[in-house]
Amino acid sequence: MGQSEVAQKVEQLHVLLAKIQREYAPAVFANSFGAEDMVLTDLITRYYSHIAMFTLDTGRLPQETYNLMQQIKDRYGVSLQIYFPEAAAMESYIVQNGPNGFYQSVELRKRCCYIRKVEPLRRALAGKGAWITGMRREQAVTRDGLSISTFDAENNLQKFNPLCEWSNTEVWAYLKQYNVPYNKLHDRFYPSIGCAPCTRAITPGEDIRSGRWWWENSGSKECGLHVGKAAWIK
Repeated sequence: MGQSEVAQKVEQLHVLLAKIQREYAPAVFANSFGAEDMVLTDLITRYYSHIAMFTLDTGRLPQETYNLMQQIKDRYGVSLQIYFPEAAAMESYIVQNGPNGFYQSVELRKRCCYIRKVEPLRRALAGKGAWITGMRREQAVTRDGLSISTFDAENNLQKFNPLCEWSNTEVWAYLKQYNVPYNKLHDRFYPSIGCAPCTRAITPGEDIRSGRWWWENSGSKECGLHVGKAAWIK
């Protein structure tokens, strides 16, 4: 991947991010600190100060993710808005199912994801004009049909996936060219990083999302943030 090709991709991002900032205020970027999100973090913090950033702290994130959050604050001088699970719902879940009840069934795993991610996301997006994600089509079979922009009826706003057409090679070319910090678990064969108990390293040849919820025999490796509400347990 040459620098000129990366530059062309970056220019397209600038055009889109400027449009989002101008036409969809208040717009927010949902930052989960994957490699893709760090491309957007670097651009948004340097050039688009009116696009706010937030993250969902599930309470079970890897230490490496928290280290990266601190790096972002130290390097870019920004403070992320952090949304946590509702305490009462989380406490009730753990009392009923134990701290690792999500291993027992798909239903309990989805319930955990709903409490820790989906419900906090809805609070984060309330009243916003648009939200930005780092999702790419290459990441999973469930994302093959991903588009750059779509209306999210569930949250009543426009959803943007600016990197949906980027390849993994292009993402890493940007990070290296601009010396952007990234989650060190990527160096240990974690291409997709979520909660610590639900994420493992993959081996060569495995699907990029195979390290997420690996104990489930399912073709849908999603937590519920990017799919319709009908599939999710409340």
